[in-house]
Amino acid sequence: MEYESLTSTQKAAVALVAFGAEVSALVLKGLDEKELEAITVAIANLRDVPPEIEDQIIEECHEIFMARQYISQGGVDYAKSILEKAVGSAKANVIMQRLESSFKSSGFSLLKDIDPKQLSSFLQNEHPQTIALILTQLNPQNAAGVLSELSPELQAEVSLRIAVMEKIAPEILKEIEQTLEGHFESTAGEMSVSGGAKAIAEVLNLIDQSAEKNILQSLEAEDPDLAAEIKNMMFVFDDLILLDDRSIQRLLKEVETKDVAISLKAANDEVKVKIFANVSERVKVMIEEEMEFMGPTRLSDVEAAQSRIVEIVRRLEEEGQIIISGRGGKEEIIV
Repeated sequence: MEYESLTSTQKAAVALVAFGAEVSALVLKGLDEKELEAITVAIANLRDVPPEIEDQIIEECHEIFMARQYISQGGVDYAKSILEKAVGSAKANVIMQRLESSFKSSGFSLLKDIDPKQLSSFLQNEHPQTIALILTQLNPQNAAGVLSELSPELQAEVSLRIAVMEKIAPEILKEIEQTLEGHFESTAGEMSVSGGAKAIAEVLNLIDQSAEKNILQSLEAEDPDLAAEIKNMMFVFDDLILLDDRSIQRLLKEVETKDVAISLKAANDEVKVKIFANVSERVKVMIEEEMEFMGPTRLSDVEAAQSRIVEIVRRLEEEGQIIISGRGGKEEIIV
């Protein structure tokens, strides 16, 4: 095995194995399906890696991490000057070239600092597709703020367009970017666009509930299957930790013990702690015995049980019987 012959994917696989399972799991969670598949195959195909090659790869990772830190502290020029002193001009150039795409500026780059009301005012008369595209460039919280300021009709139309958005022609992106540059005096650069049901679900999780309800009702009328997909993404099983104790107790009254046991087979520790903290010792023992008795369980069966519980959570919230913390909009006062 020669260091120079390794692909970026193979280097990433070596690094993840070297970093250990816990760190690797955190990294893999952030990958899309295609990247995850490629990395998984590369890890599976790894054979004995010489210690000196492993050290080189870890050192390369360290240099890239440090370069990113220098960029965040003082910008590109600062990062390059520090790296040149540390590793020499040639190597510094190689590292900076690898990071180039991550620090190029864009006509969208200034939007994160703009007040949502100001941005929504600017967008109010734009075509819904243009608004949808721009909102995909914001983090979910900022996008929720802008979406909240739009008219109810525009909220629903924009949400639908984000949910069904796929690839956008480069010339259209460039035209929109130039418009933003002219209005907000930002610099040109590269961009990436990703919409989809997950994107709008993240936004709707943060928006105020009246706007959320209006949007989902409109989406259901337009595309029931898409609306159901978005709803399913808005609250996942791991989000049970967002329920207060009273809500967990109310939920468990509606759920069969068997479903609780099956769902916890693949639950994270936080969810397990949350559930067991809200049942009696007798019920806890009953659930644990059920989990042990059923033995190995198909992941599809676990996910089905979790989905049933999530559906009950959604119904109880709609009925006002439970509270999910961390939702957007005005804080509800409970007396």
